[in-house]
Amino acid sequence: MASLKGKTLFVTGASRGIGLAIAKRAARDGANIAIVAKTSDPNPKLEGTIHTAAKEIEDSGGKALAIACDIRHEDEVQRAVEQTVSAFGGIDICVNNASAISLTPIDKTDIKRFDLMFGVNTRGTFLVSQACLPHLRKAKNPHILTLSPPLDMKAQWFSGHVAYSIAKYGMSLCVLGLADELKSDGIAVNALWPRTAIATAAVRNILGGDKMMRMSRSPEIVADAAHLVFLQPAKSFTGNFLIDDTFLHSVGGVTDFEKYRVDPSVPLVPDFFVPADSRPPPGVTVAPYSNLS
Repeated sequence: MASLKGKTLFVTGASRGIGLAIAKRAARDGANIAIVAKTSDPNPKLEGTIHTAAKEIEDSGGKALAIACDIRHEDEVQRAVEQTVSAFGGIDICVNNASAISLTPIDKTDIKRFDLMFGVNTRGTFLVSQACLPHLRKAKNPHILTLSPPLDMKAQWFSGHVAYSIAKYGMSLCVLGLADELKSDGIAVNALWPRTAIATAAVRNILGGDKMMRMSRSPEIVADAAHLVFLQPAKSFTGNFLIDDTFLHSVGGVTDFEKYRVDPSVPLVPDFFVPADSRPPPGVTVAPYSNLS
């Protein structure tokens, strides 16, 4: 069975949610995880810090390095990369998970919020990938994985939240370009996106509270899909825009998706940005898309 034992992952936004789930899944193999996130002190509105995440990762069987870092700042990112390499000897996998969200129409989107989303989402993805690149070039089977959507250029994915959508698609454009640019280096660059809403703080606080959480899947489905990506041969498996359950089914042979549901008694709600022609695996039913904002 393939494993990530001894591999080093540099994961942004890893103090909670999807980033932490990806880190913990890799930790079960015995991987090293750099937890790169802003939250070093407890926040009453958000569960978890880089320190609580480190304990969960170590309890899962991995080695953790908690690094307080705002990925909008080049010096902090470079320092985080240096700390990771100093602690673990290199970087094998870069996970661009950190993201900022504000689902507001143009007249209610202040420019500070606009700049935050672009700084974290698009610019942060580019900057972190760039900073990890020298070490990825030295790694065996190196991967860059970005949590961003397929490039489905439909007005429905932009209307009502233009700033967020452009910033999120900017992450995907990084994937599109870097996959081709880094192909000769043997570095895989892929995007991964959930078919449904995922039970995270963003869903609870922004999209719809506990009701939306019940209609979501757990972060573990994305973590299992990410783990499967990391096991693929980097030289040939690159430039893909993956939907979590379809990838787990088609490549991983997964057929049981009920285990990921928060509450099987209610319908699953779709995430933004999933193309209409992306069909779920057999037996999976998702409610029709409507504007989640």
